[in-house]
Amino acid sequence: MSESSTQNLQDQWLLILDFGSQYTQLIARRVRESGVYCEIQPFDVSEDYFSERVPNGVILSGGPETVTEGNTPRIPDEIFELGVPVLGICYGMQALASQLGGEVESSDRREFGHAKIKMENESELMSTLDLASDAEAQVWMSHGDKVVRLPEGFSVTVSTDSAPIAAMEDASKNIFAVQFHPEVTHTPNGEKLIGRFAKDICGCDGEWTIENIAEDAIERIREQVGEDEVVLGLSGGVDSSVVAAILSRAIGDQLTCLFVDNGLLRKDETEEVERAFGVKSGTGNVLPITIKTVNTQKEFLEKLEGIEDPEHKRKIIGNTFIEVFEREADKLSNVKWLAQGTIYPDVIESAASKYGKAHVIKSHHNVGGLPERMSLKLVEPLRELFKDEVRNLGIHLGLPRSLIYRHPFPGPGLGVRILGEVKSEYAAVLREADAIFIEELRKADLYDSVSQAFAVYLPVKSVGVVGDARRYEHVIALRAVETVDFMTARSARLPYDFIDTVSNRIMNEISKVSRVVYDISSKPPSTIEWE
Repeated sequence: MSESSTQNLQDQWLLILDFGSQYTQLIARRVRESGVYCEIQPFDVSEDYFSERVPNGVILSGGPETVTEGNTPRIPDEIFELGVPVLGICYGMQALASQLGGEVESSDRREFGHAKIKMENESELMSTLDLASDAEAQVWMSHGDKVVRLPEGFSVTVSTDSAPIAAMEDASKNIFAVQFHPEVTHTPNGEKLIGRFAKDICGCDGEWTIENIAEDAIERIREQVGEDEVVLGLSGGVDSSVVAAILSRAIGDQLTCLFVDNGLLRKDETEEVERAFGVKSGTGNVLPITIKTVNTQKEFLEKLEGIEDPEHKRKIIGNTFIEVFEREADKLSNVKWLAQGTIYPDVIESAASKYGKAHVIKSHHNVGGLPERMSLKLVEPLRELFKDEVRNLGIHLGLPRSLIYRHPFPGPGLGVRILGEVKSEYAAVLREADAIFIEELRKADLYDSVSQAFAVYLPVKSVGVVGDARRYEHVIALRAVETVDFMTARSARLPYDFIDTVSNRIMNEISKVSRVVYDISSKPPSTIEWE
């Protein structure tokens, strides 16, 4: 792809202004699924942001605040000056109404959950929806405040039993708003509605496809790297494997992959990665790449000695990775770049914290930012992609489905699945328990029905009974979740008999475990990881 066509892939795009909704990333995923590129920025985005690029349209997200109170987020004036279509969702609709001369009130009659919308007037936004169909009329509501008076020039387009103004628009000004959430899967017509806004109303062509993304990424890498060599930390997970694939396509033998055995990997992880890429067998090599395995178990474990704080552990592990990369890269002749599998949710989290609008849930890429002294420059081919886009790209590049849909395993590995201090003997026990859990999931044909499953080592002991003897050993927790986006999740509804089988195997085969528990917490309020 030429430089001009590279630019064109993101030349048509939508801006999503984030007012703090937990669903904001889901809006972005819906837009991307319609074939349109988009970016998320905080609601108080700098004026400078629009100096070089003007979006084709703007979507205003939901949020936890209320416009009826003072000092709550407002839509920047610059948005109305851009002259592009605007779509407000939930809080975005209320903010539009309030700022354009309408009125919003808090209500005792809240509306959370499923609702059915009915057409009140003609709608440019909803002209492709068949609201006579019960399925298409179903939406997901999550609000307490309501628009009670329209701004001048607006009309009510749909209503519900408890929200007379469930959507509004002024088509002459290209401003549209819905009280419901079209971005969630609970709104069956949501994908169609957002696609209508992105392509028909905003005029985007829908060029954001996996084929174009791959071509674009290859061209960008070649332009960025030139003749330099690149080093990549290959974990065997989805992100690093896809980065390896795209770099291999782009620059061939200029790429060297380092596989770091930090002592915190799953059982037989090194062998699995080497086998997946044909390192040992010499056959079935998916990618023509050089892989160098580095054993650094002692180094990592020594640095983690005595450390219990989870964020501190993440940063130690992440920064030690960087140190290892630097050290190993120095042994290569022309390495100037470090490749990372940073994906868009990582970028959003990091950017948001800079503005003080978000709590840091996880340090950027598990590292806490890259040290300024680092001698290598960064190349991040997946930086603009969501996880589902990364998987689709991997399939497009020819990676095996078993690798692409493997349960994600965090960069810090077992380090964040051992609560408290990390010790080699704890890791050894956890590694075996984890392997039993995964093995039984595959045997029971349950592996693909859960999004992520793993064992956790708890720093508490419990009495167990072995024959006529008693033993006082540690507790293992089993965690399995069902999720689409990894932002929200619920505990997997695994059969009791299955959990019983796994529990008995762990306690019978691992002498250092006296009890097994099953984690039933959902995200939120819990997290998927334990630390």
